[in-house]
Amino acid sequence: MNSPTECPFCALDPARIVEDGPLVRIVLDAYPVSPGHTLVITRRHVPDFFEVTPEERTALLEAIWRARERLGHVYRPDGFNVGVNIGSAAGQTVPHVHVHVIPRYCGDVPEPRGGVRGVIPGKADY
Repeated sequence: MNSPTECPFCALDPARIVEDGPLVRIVLDAYPVSPGHTLVITRRHVPDFFEVTPEERTALLEAIWRARERLGHVYRPDGFNVGVNIGSAAGQTVPHVHVHVIPRYCGDVPEPRGGVRGVIPGKADY
């Protein structure tokens, strides 16, 4: 999947779009890991987070804050994980920049300690 014509983020179902801006979109994740799991994606088809423009970087960060605010009002989570998978070795499956904003709830996993460090099993607990 190297072209925008093959990219699921370039041809989004309008029902998933929460906010549509000139540089980024806030969308509901198609396969949420928790209630409210949201993505902030670039409008421009770019595969690598480190290849976004300075303007896109600013827009992404501001949209993460807006997504968090919305999720706080709608879902009232107890915490959040915010993460980006960059490259297939890091688990990126859609080569279009997107940031996960994942609401977390007390008791949603037996032991949340370590948070995003849990991407490598056995390494989160320290």
